[in-house]
Amino acid sequence: MLLCCIVLSLSPALAAKSRLQEIIDRGVLRVGTTGDWHPMTMRDPATNFYKGFDIDITTELAKDLGVTVEYVPADWRTLVSGVVTDKYDITGSASLNMQRAKVAGYSKPYFYLAFVPVVHSNNLNQFRRWQDFNSSYVKVAATAGTVQAMIMKELFPDAQHQTVAAGSTPYNELLSKRATMTLTSNIEAASLASRYPKLKVAKVAGMQRPTPIAMLIPNDEQVWINYVNHWITLKQTQGFFDRIAKKWGIAHLDKR
Repeated sequence: MLLCCIVLSLSPALAAKSRLQEIIDRGVLRVGTTGDWHPMTMRDPATNFYKGFDIDITTELAKDLGVTVEYVPADWRTLVSGVVTDKYDITGSASLNMQRAKVAGYSKPYFYLAFVPVVHSNNLNQFRRWQDFNSSYVKVAATAGTVQAMIMKELFPDAQHQTVAAGSTPYNELLSKRATMTLTSNIEAASLASRYPKLKVAKVAGMQRPTPIAMLIPNDEQVWINYVNHWITLKQTQGFFDRIAKKWGIAHLDKR
């Protein structure tokens, strides 16, 4: 009788179902995305339609899984908690950050970026060095909950730190001249300068904090993490990520 109980307890049929199998059985991959990171994830509020690099990537992942994709609205402050509380199975691109990694898992990186300062064109000639921004008269803006919000405090401790709530954007603070600079990724900076002629990348030497980009995943779902990592490796080998980056006109720091 004891042996029978042991055998039953070890039966694969009674084992907990992996998230990978849950997604396949459900027929839907739930992806958390903010919709406010050009050109990675962009949401049209009129139609609730998403587009961008992240959207192409996760659509392809869902296609290869044989399921449809559902985009779940998120903001940067709650992006990690959405993974932890099962609001979605995975997120779009997120900077690798060790605070996030304490509670959530990451896929392997598939993209690399660094941070640059963006200013209003009227102030372009005022800043020639990174340390020029570390001054009490400089207002540095960043969205709450982002890696940029943490970095601005580390790089510019003497500056005024202006945290923008989700739903607004730091570049609107620049356009209205309520902020002096916003720190953003090199990929978003190029997009902002193209869309808003009044915004320019400051002429300072180099970029700060090269950072891997990956997808957030529940950290106790190793089967699901393994599947995503194998998928990323295959797609990298096939040049998929490079083709999507080229489509959206973005370049990245190739650290492979």
